[in-house]
Amino acid sequence: MLSMKIKCRTISRGVAEGEVLLTNDAISFLGNVEPETGEVVEPQHQLYGQSIAGKVLVFPHGKGSTVGSYVIYQLFKNGVAPAAMINLESEPIVAVGAIISEVPLVDRLEKDPYKILKNGDMVVVNSTEAFVELRNE
Repeated sequence: MLSMKIKCRTISRGVAEGEVLLTNDAISFLGNVEPETGEVVEPQHQLYGQSIAGKVLVFPHGKGSTVGSYVIYQLFKNGVAPAAMINLESEPIVAVGAIISEVPLVDRLEKDPYKILKNGDMVVVNSTEAFVELRNE
């Protein structure tokens, strides 16, 4: 098994492993994601109809209302939050949501995640030690 470790900046500490779910679209958790199911419900969104539950969600950044932080917390309480999140550049809405929900969150990877990750890849997000590990079997 080969692996690649990519350094990053820690936003919310923790360690999680999961399957990559990647989008080029920013996410507004308030309105784009159903807090009961973890399904993306915004018809114009690249991930429309897909569930973020248990995935390593890769997206550029959050957008929209500060209530989005609470929606991330609702996802967590309902057992349908992402296992971890990777941003190009995190902003306060996603950062606060991840921290209060204990979801590992990193950003500013030393390599562009859109060039090295694809949907279905298995990764470990170790935000406690500030790296993302891509596992190739």
